[in-house]
Amino acid sequence: MMSQLLISCHAQTTAAGETPAYPGLQTGLEVLLADTTYEYRGDFAIGGKRFAVVANQSSRVGDVHLVDTLVAITENNVLKIFCPEHGFRGTAEAGAHVDNSVDAKTGIPIISLYGKNKKPTAEQLKDVHCVVFDLQDVGCRFYTYISTLHYVMEACAENDVQLIVLDRPNPNGHYVDGPVLDTSKYCSFVGMHPVPVVYGMTIGEYAQMINDEHWLKGGIECRLTVVPMQGYKHDSVGYELPVPPSPNLCNAHAIALYPSLCLFEGTNCGVGRGTDYPFEWVTYGTDTLNLRQELAPSAFSLNYLMEMYRRVPKGKFFLKNNFFEKLAGNGELRKQIEAGMTEEEIRATWQPALDEFKKIREKYLIYK
Repeated sequence: MMSQLLISCHAQTTAAGETPAYPGLQTGLEVLLADTTYEYRGDFAIGGKRFAVVANQSSRVGDVHLVDTLVAITENNVLKIFCPEHGFRGTAEAGAHVDNSVDAKTGIPIISLYGKNKKPTAEQLKDVHCVVFDLQDVGCRFYTYISTLHYVMEACAENDVQLIVLDRPNPNGHYVDGPVLDTSKYCSFVGMHPVPVVYGMTIGEYAQMINDEHWLKGGIECRLTVVPMQGYKHDSVGYELPVPPSPNLCNAHAIALYPSLCLFEGTNCGVGRGTDYPFEWVTYGTDTLNLRQELAPSAFSLNYLMEMYRRVPKGKFFLKNNFFEKLAGNGELRKQIEAGMTEEEIRATWQPALDEFKKIREKYLIYK
């Protein structure tokens, strides 16, 4: 019998009685634009200072892109644009090769930070005084924008270039959950740091943690400035991003499900890429589990994964290439599922490391 694991993109994303948060929120970019005291804009006011930008389609206020804003603020001193996975306009699929190009509107060169060139080179930074980083994260360890952040920070530190991070809200920032990455064995571009699947931090807070925990190569630190948001709190839920952060996270429901469903990328199941509902359903052939009417989870869940594991023929569920282990951050989760452990039993094994991470996280929170 055919069934389908499909969660509607029109389903509610907040629990009954909850009010969507962030009325009057200002992103770091908006704070920068409204900064009449030059507390932050002073970093852009030095005559002749030359800039690079790390940006994509989400780097905007309304219809005005960060690059257009900085061209005006810095009197045309934006020399180059670095773009992450999915490209500058955010149209490339996950894992797709992104070529260097030129921004049609401004004529500024665009340098891809995905593929072989994940880290700005000394040559690419030799004429740059400051890098401005403004990417919309979704708060999951395997979402590669935080890996791009790591490499940009490292390059800035090695070349004595200032880094300014314009902070943005984390739509999954209201909780911390999942196994903590074992960096001794499973460090990769989909997981570089000893953090859980959902780390409950904005990208600005995360940058401070990378710096002060000395996670960059050789323990170096970069000259980091974080422009914080106004009107944001971690315990708020219901914020819907005005621009999709990547092609397959096209609404708040998919973003809420992403921490749980991305683990399927290490299996022989599909997560709806190429359909109208990416990261809102899971398939194995024609076999499904219908969850269309369910609310998006407010925490990381193994339920979907374990249910589909029971439905897929034995030995056919996990990929053979170790990618599931990289996403999970350890070699134990797969074995635990195969051994028939319950979610409660599995959670108990990662709780001590999760508790330790929460202590580290607390040191870097800008928003309570």
